[in-house]
Amino acid sequence: MATVNVQSNTPVTTRKSSRQRAASTRLAYLYLLPALLVMGVITFYPLLFQVYMSFTDFGLKNLRVNSQPPNFVGLDNYIRILKSDMPFTGFNFWGTLAFDLWWALSNVVIHVVLGVLIAVLLNTEGLWFKRVYRAIYVLPVVIPALIVATVWKNMWDADYGPINGLLSTIAGWFGGAPVHIRWLDSFDLPIPWIPLPLSYYAMLVTNIWLGWPLNAVVATGALQSIPKELYEAAEIDGATRTQQFMNVTVPMLRPAMLPFAIFGFVTTFNLFHLSYFLSGGGPDHRTELLVTWAYRLVNEQKLYGIASAFAVYVFFVLLILTLITNRLAKATASYTE
Repeated sequence: MATVNVQSNTPVTTRKSSRQRAASTRLAYLYLLPALLVMGVITFYPLLFQVYMSFTDFGLKNLRVNSQPPNFVGLDNYIRILKSDMPFTGFNFWGTLAFDLWWALSNVVIHVVLGVLIAVLLNTEGLWFKRVYRAIYVLPVVIPALIVATVWKNMWDADYGPINGLLSTIAGWFGGAPVHIRWLDSFDLPIPWIPLPLSYYAMLVTNIWLGWPLNAVVATGALQSIPKELYEAAEIDGATRTQQFMNVTVPMLRPAMLPFAIFGFVTTFNLFHLSYFLSGGGPDHRTELLVTWAYRLVNEQKLYGIASAFAVYVFFVLLILTLITNRLAKATASYTE
């Protein structure tokens, strides 16, 4: 019987597949190259240049063609921001940071709670016109932010706003005088032991109207994914509607709502249009956010070097918040109870 020596071609196949993978990788990078070049021009270069500007006294004089380069000032801009040492009144970095955090937190809590409750109500079996209600409450989301701020600013107007008009009508039913509340520029504190002006509450009501619909949409999707067998089992065990909500609905909503609440917190933290266009940061800059101060430093004060340092601070604040919230989001991804 003849013996046939068959040589293995495994090394040749391995080398061929390795070359193919290398060629595919080079081709993939070639396809990504245009996007990387565009990102480098419109994203990475401006970010790096902004960091450079934050260590200089960059100003209007440096915007001219063939102008002298800005002077290097080191950490002076960063120190001045922390000390609130600005060439204008009303700036308080730490006070603004505290207000910004509270503003985001208070909004998100109300948005999530209200969105979940409305989603539960509209998820009731046998309710007529569910789709109509859901279509209506999503309308605020699609309205441009500038229009929302402008319309609500007119609604809060002390002399001609419909909110004061409505309150005056209600007061007239009980023999009261017309209501003339200066919602956006009053220095009085509605709650004496809470240092928040009336304009904060006007902004809060406006953003509640604007913010809860998306939370309700997310909650509605999560509610429809909950198996009905869980409620049937809870009902057999004698659980009341309240117990079913707390022990079935809330735990099953948590994996969907907590990541969205995190997203809402970061978004509200940088919600420029309500602070700038609705309240104007007033009264006396008490409702300014970090993002509106950065805008004022650039467009009103022309302090580009200081504004760049300020933007770096905002970046790190958001980075810390993102890292913390991302940790919470990962925890919810493994939630199985």
